[in-house]
Amino acid sequence: MSSSREIEEGTGLALKFDANGLITCVTTDATSGEVLMVAHMNDEAFRRTVETGDAWYYSRSRQQLWRKGETSGHTQRVREVRIDCDQDAIVIKVEQVGPACHTNRRSCFYRAIPLGQTGTITLKMD
Repeated sequence: MSSSREIEEGTGLALKFDANGLITCVTTDATSGEVLMVAHMNDEAFRRTVETGDAWYYSRSRQQLWRKGETSGHTQRVREVRIDCDQDAIVIKVEQVGPACHTNRRSCFYRAIPLGQTGTITLKMD
């Protein structure tokens, strides 16, 4: 695609992967909208997700492709894939089986930062 208007208003897919060939993917619960996790996809993970309906990601630490739940059984069945306006971020809405987080919590976002803190900032556990 040649213009930002085509990217922002058109129906053609033109994902903007970063210098490492990755794009950020925010994963939410398809029913509640709760943010479950944030991960990355490369082109292959994105295409496998769209083709199979299972959530696939690229692990930066292991430098490999992985299907969510492959070893844990905590799978994600994709119900919808959305792309942001400039096509550099993805949101997938999933049906989560089991916890989404490797810590066995429902969501990876189980800590909050209370506002108004000065000095050393501490986290509040949910």
